[in-house]
Amino acid sequence: MPIPLTYPGVYIEEVPSGVRTITGVATAITAFIGRALRGPVNLPVRVQSLADYSRVFGGLWQSSTMGYAVSQFFQHGGSDALIVRVFNGDIATATPTLTLPTAGGTLVLEASSPGLWGISLRATLDHLTRNDSDLLLFNLTIEELDRPGGSTVMAWEIFRNVSVAPLSPRFVDTVLKEGSALVQVRSSAPLTESPVDGSVAAVGTDSDDGSAITDAQIAGNRSARTGLYALEATDLINLLCIPPLAPETDVAGATWALAASYCQERRAMLIVDPPAAWTANPSTAIATTEAGLNGLRGTIGNDDARNVVAYFPRLHMADPLSEGRLADFAPCGAVAGIMARTDAQRGVWKAPAGLEASFSGVQGFTYTMTDAQNGRLNPIGLNCLRSFPVTGNLVWGARTMAGADLLASEWKYLPVRRLALYLEESLYRGTQWVVFEPNDEPLWAQIRLNIGAFMQNLFRQGAFQGRSPREAYIVKCDRETTTQNDINLGIVNILVGFAPLKPAEFVVIRIQQMAGQVDS
Repeated sequence: MPIPLTYPGVYIEEVPSGVRTITGVATAITAFIGRALRGPVNLPVRVQSLADYSRVFGGLWQSSTMGYAVSQFFQHGGSDALIVRVFNGDIATATPTLTLPTAGGTLVLEASSPGLWGISLRATLDHLTRNDSDLLLFNLTIEELDRPGGSTVMAWEIFRNVSVAPLSPRFVDTVLKEGSALVQVRSSAPLTESPVDGSVAAVGTDSDDGSAITDAQIAGNRSARTGLYALEATDLINLLCIPPLAPETDVAGATWALAASYCQERRAMLIVDPPAAWTANPSTAIATTEAGLNGLRGTIGNDDARNVVAYFPRLHMADPLSEGRLADFAPCGAVAGIMARTDAQRGVWKAPAGLEASFSGVQGFTYTMTDAQNGRLNPIGLNCLRSFPVTGNLVWGARTMAGADLLASEWKYLPVRRLALYLEESLYRGTQWVVFEPNDEPLWAQIRLNIGAFMQNLFRQGAFQGRSPREAYIVKCDRETTTQNDINLGIVNILVGFAPLKPAEFVVIRIQQMAGQVDS
């Protein structure tokens, strides 16, 4: 409201410009769900390098395909990942404990996460505190050794002057909960006025790494936020990777269907790996793959298939845990990394395929196909990974699973679908300020101004086709989109249209022989 004019003089009033800049969201935050050596269970953790993953989840492990997928993601250009560790077993019994005796009771600690890694923990308690008169204070040292009973300390934590008194600002339960990455308190020591002389130590009890995970752990439970639905705790995901359950066990079709439906909700893309069975018999690999993909699309459904992208075949790469010998790996992590790299270099509207979409460290693929075989798989919406002389190993396809020619879907191409998801999420977040604003011409003008500026910026970057903004996009919010009845119902309708760039999938060169010139 204007300030009241009460005395003669000059009044300064700030008038809002109406400009609310819309910022584009990230496009390559990739979620991975699978088994790991250690780390929190059913809790998404953001990591931005392989070192981050190794520190929290234990690094590569031959029983875990997720570790290899995450490694390949960062190797190929990825920079932002969300890790969800699932566990098949009794978490309580699989979590090692450390029992420290105190006068009149015990302090029972437990490893921060289940797994055999916890038996290498050692805890030491001493009473060389800052206040000798406070008999409830003690120092706690937690060490992670290289092996059970080993002498090399891999990591350690020291908590000085902690107390077993619940009202103390250094209450051990609270201090460890907030500050320890190795242990937490399972049961507190009772209050005692008689400290133990000297120091006492304890080592982790026996545990296990759980059984191989199944589709049940991946599917999880929505109300409990486990498995796939642990991602409910995250703000944004763009890509979802579910590596094979085990080196010899593939994800079931029903689980893919569940994940595809969830990706539809979250405006994300699901990257599907080819089952090993598709190339088990090289003489029938293409026919088996055709039937397998069509069956999987039938399970997922044509509607959810627009948020799914599948690649074939698997990668042939060196295994760091097997002295560098070649092994087969699902391509989801590497492909997600290539998508992230392409987004950073060219934009989400550029197809993550072609000469720029090359693999790093890949020696080949589990099946080498010809152009004719590629021509059988491409029309059904399966993206092929190809090896070419000189140019190397490349992603040679950019269709969604709804991209089969027979479906004639408007979401046939991956970059078109990803650009649409990017626009939807960015505009959804960038127009939150509109809620509860007066619904009339001034508001509509601000909406057109802000969304128009966002779309114009994308047009200048080359995200849309067209020679002018008029040909590239449209932003409409006025009396035609929002009627008086809409206003009475509290509704404002915004129409945003765009002309997407579609990849040059087929390049046709026409060659004509010129007839000899005849003088007339």
